[in-house]
Amino acid sequence: MTVADPEADVTADPKPGSGISSGGASGLATLRTGLRLTPEFHQGIGVTLLLAFLATIGRIVVPVAVQQTLDRGLNSVGGPDIGYIRTAVLICAAAVIMTAIAAYRMNVRLYRTSESGLAALRVRAFRHVHDLSMLTQSAERRGGLVSRVTSDVDQISQFMQYGGLMILIAGGQLVVASVLMLIYSWPLALLVWAVFVPLALALRFFQRWLSQAYGAARERVGDMLSAVGESVVGASVIRAYGAEERTARRIDESVDTYRDAQTRAQRLVAMTFPSTELAAAIATAGVVIAGTALGIGGHLTAGRLVAFLFLVTLFVSPLQVATEVLNDAQNAIAGWRRVLGVLGTEPDVADPGDEGRELPRGAIEVRFENVSFAYPGGPTVLHDVSARIAPRSRVAVVGETGSGKTTFAKLLTRLMDPASGQVLIDGVSLTDIRFSSLRERIVMVPQDGYLFDATLADNVRYGRPGATDEDIVLALTELGLADWLEGLPEGPLTQVGQRGESLSAGERQLVALARAYLADPDLLVLDEATSAVDPATEVRLQRALEGITRGRTAISIAHRLSTAEAADEVIVFDRGHIVQRGPHTDLVDQPGRYAELYASWAAQLRA
Repeated sequence: MTVADPEADVTADPKPGSGISSGGASGLATLRTGLRLTPEFHQGIGVTLLLAFLATIGRIVVPVAVQQTLDRGLNSVGGPDIGYIRTAVLICAAAVIMTAIAAYRMNVRLYRTSESGLAALRVRAFRHVHDLSMLTQSAERRGGLVSRVTSDVDQISQFMQYGGLMILIAGGQLVVASVLMLIYSWPLALLVWAVFVPLALALRFFQRWLSQAYGAARERVGDMLSAVGESVVGASVIRAYGAEERTARRIDESVDTYRDAQTRAQRLVAMTFPSTELAAAIATAGVVIAGTALGIGGHLTAGRLVAFLFLVTLFVSPLQVATEVLNDAQNAIAGWRRVLGVLGTEPDVADPGDEGRELPRGAIEVRFENVSFAYPGGPTVLHDVSARIAPRSRVAVVGETGSGKTTFAKLLTRLMDPASGQVLIDGVSLTDIRFSSLRERIVMVPQDGYLFDATLADNVRYGRPGATDEDIVLALTELGLADWLEGLPEGPLTQVGQRGESLSAGERQLVALARAYLADPDLLVLDEATSAVDPATEVRLQRALEGITRGRTAISIAHRLSTAEAADEVIVFDRGHIVQRGPHTDLVDQPGRYAELYASWAAQLRA
């Protein structure tokens, strides 16, 4: 089968660490890289190729049998040789059966290996997405990441299972048909090639346009999934603000944009159908005219001419489906590029793995040494921050929105790495500690504690996977949440719904706190973890937090007066700098940023 040259250059190859990109090298280089990263695709390829060879050889039996029957059976010197004809027919039937069996086994093997490869590719891409830093993930729309692991891999699947099969069979079919045509009549063979070579050269240049068109279409899939996903997740906000029409317009626009991009690509594909049909008609007509002339001159027998026409059909049929295979190939290459864009993105917060340190359990000392940080494309949000937090101390971090306190917490838990300086726990840089040890010793409860669509017990169990239901009930009881647990429809087996939507915002934070408590970390970081809790629940949580934080280092990003008052020390951030630190009782009486914040909190309470 002849298709457009897959080595047509499109864009530069993405470099590791350069961020997620849909750009890629040539089509052949992209496929080669993808197959190298997914060896499951070519496991047992030798046997599959052998079966493909047998299936291809079987396809030429009919033309050969026709030629032999006409020239040696019907037109033999002594008249028709019925025995010879019978033998030729039986051999032909046996070969056809062999071809069918070989093709069946080839299909089974191809599907099995392709599904294994695709499953491995999905898992590898999914896990790599999770290895990427929060900054890298935030820079890519969630729908775009989802589409790379789902629909982009589906496009690869379609090509590997259908296009790959066609390439194996049709490629061999072209070679065998060409060889036999040269044997039967080299002038007619050259005639056929003279018709199709210009078409093949044209497809070489045409593939560049098609590759760009399908690359754009795959990008639009990500945009469409993002728009649909956000509208589903944010349905309550959309209804609350009466934004249904605006949301519908946005989805319609993304769907229409994808449709237009896909239509442009399909229009390019459609252009090849008439050209292939025209070339096939010209080749067939030329063979009939030239073959008849050769036959009249005694240079070609009737059997060879008829067999040659069969061979022309075998030669042309792969070319007639080439456009469909080309379609699948370009979709697959575009999908490969997007998946490889993920796999080729180096995590900027990397696990040192076996080379990293494993730290013993115990209360943690934290030190920031001249730490600065800036988000990509933005100004510096932390400026040369240095601080020491003593083991077993409870620290409240306060400041206005945008002052840098949440960034401080993310650097401490190594969700991000500083642009300069270093963060150390117990004298060891965070970059030198294995993730397994780090995540065991440090737990962060974010402002929006994400809940999964499972039971309450399963969500709490994320803190300690081996915990039993009894352990979870005990943990909730120790937190002072026994009454709340008993009030739930099915207790710990209550389904919380997608993103915890069956619970209130305050209840979701209670579950997140219980999850952190069950994990039993040495350093607990609370990022406004009680911000959505009602006053009655807050009193109960404050008592529970006394037990949670006792004996371990605890850092709370505080927006509430009670959190700062209960801390051993308060660190005050302002515009990316630590401007004050000390006990609440000392800071509140000093002129400065903390006194202003305290006065603002107190005024809100009086109001």
